[in-house]
Amino acid sequence: QVQLVESGGGMVQAGGSLRLSCAASGSTFESIAMGWFRQTPGQEREFVAAVTRNGASTRYADSVKGRFTISRDNRKNTVYLQMNSLKPEDTAVYYCAAGVEIVVFSAPHEPRGYDYWGQGTQVTVSS
Repeated sequence: QVQLVESGGGMVQAGGSLRLSCAASGSTFESIAMGWFRQTPGQEREFVAAVTRNGASTRYADSVKGRFTISRDNRKNTVYLQMNSLKPEDTAVYYCAAGVEIVVFSAPHEPRGYDYWGQGTQVTVSS
């Protein structure tokens, strides 16, 4: 069992930066792939980024490539999402997710490939 707790959300002006953190409990952190999704009211959950167990490989949604960076620190059981050059359309609730690497990376954009989810953290970007 893995429990995920996000932090670091908030309000920022367009062009600004935020770093989200996701702390994982349990001894299996090093064995699972991690991802970030986001969701706005009335919309489906949207893939943002994913990272392999060892952090060597990543995937990004086209909408965030070059602006967002996913990373992880297995010593701290934490995954990060550095968000730069934020735009109003990045406004959403951001969710951390975890799952078996071979399943996640077969289709990282698919929410159903992830087994565990955090409660989410709100990011608001004003124009």
